[in-house]
Amino acid sequence: MIVILTKDVKGTGKEGDVVKVSDGYARNQLIPKGFAKEATQGNIRNLEKQKAIAAEKKAEQKAAAEKQAEQLEKVTLVIQSKGGENGKLFGSITSKDIAEALEQQEGIKVDKKKIDLAGPIKQVGETDVVVKLFPEVSAKLKVSVIV
Repeated sequence: MIVILTKDVKGTGKEGDVVKVSDGYARNQLIPKGFAKEATQGNIRNLEKQKAIAAEKKAEQKAAAEKQAEQLEKVTLVIQSKGGENGKLFGSITSKDIAEALEQQEGIKVDKKKIDLAGPIKQVGETDVVVKLFPEVSAKLKVSVIV
């Protein structure tokens, strides 16, 4: 029997795959538990429409991420912190601090999880920070820490 998987099934396939499985497995396991539905012409057409809509939505998200990346490339973020001698900070600047400063100064909202810091910033000066906005889209943000 040929079925369309509605959820990931280990050893069988991923969600949205059209796979051929034994009749008993499909009738007794997959279909009653909601892991699959029978691959009729209508169901296959619906699956193709859903995939097309998902691809279009992903393309829109990627375009929005590229636009935001262009904005971030132009920004030099200035963060003021308390520091001691030799340019060392009392504490550190984390991705959360960078995200908050970016929203306050530039009005650009970025999730702190998308800011890729190797470690917290502990020195005064300029640092390039990579912001991963989408799987293939990232931007370099300049962060200037002053005392």
